[in-house]
Amino acid sequence: METIGSQKIWSFLSADPEATSNTAVRKSHGLHVSNYLDLAQRVSTLQYLNRDFVLMFRGQDQDFANQQGNTTLKAAIYRGARGPGDEYPDRFNRLKRAEDLLEFQYGEAGFRGLTRLRRQRILRWAILQHYEICATPLLDVTHSLRIAASFASATKSRTAFLYVLGLPNLSGAITASAEAGLQVVRLASVCPPEAMRPHIQEGYLLGEYPDMDRPEQKNLYRSYEIDFGLRLIAKFSFEPDAFWKNSRAFPPIPTEALYPSASNDPMNRIAQEIITALPRS
Repeated sequence: METIGSQKIWSFLSADPEATSNTAVRKSHGLHVSNYLDLAQRVSTLQYLNRDFVLMFRGQDQDFANQQGNTTLKAAIYRGARGPGDEYPDRFNRLKRAEDLLEFQYGEAGFRGLTRLRRQRILRWAILQHYEICATPLLDVTHSLRIAASFASATKSRTAFLYVLGLPNLSGAITASAEAGLQVVRLASVCPPEAMRPHIQEGYLLGEYPDMDRPEQKNLYRSYEIDFGLRLIAKFSFEPDAFWKNSRAFPPIPTEALYPSASNDPMNRIAQEIITALPRS
């Protein structure tokens, strides 16, 4: 994956925007914002100054760093391995088993788009990742700043983090950029209408391009090359209680709204059945 900004990018390392680098942003502690409007105003400035990129957002309750002290945003299937190739075969075998179960359950449910699901592996990965069925090579992001901030606050952590990632221009349901080594999946365009969660969450997924579908391929890349932190434009931190208390016009989205129940989201029921059928990781 290409590091964002071979030229300088604009970010907030302090109160005022400045031209900087991806590495400087990743090493920073994250600019503290006091409320949602403060965050939104700074993001609007970033979009204006970084006009060559589409901005996407991710919220977390922790800021994970690599050995160099840089923020790391890795897909779940690549996190936490202790050495070269460690655990990857088991993870990819579990992913393949989940794909097979998804194809079967999807067909049994009579959802539209079964042929497309069978033909395109990244569509299967998209559903498996977004419904948290198993680890995949994809990373969840959203086009909604408020949804990302709500996710960051969901665990009631004392400090939350909001990441702003810069992506190439999007076109269609799946955008693949050979130049950036990146593909972007717009979930609302690839998931059937019975899958309510991705539509509500305005969800997108990021993946490597071309796909890395075997552990052997991962070993052809250095660890830093498969880190979506390379697309980081800005990092913000906030204290959820104070942040939302001072944002009365923009309340957080309730967890029950972000995660529709099985009765309102048939795909969620299928997801739970697949999780039950998978061997324990």
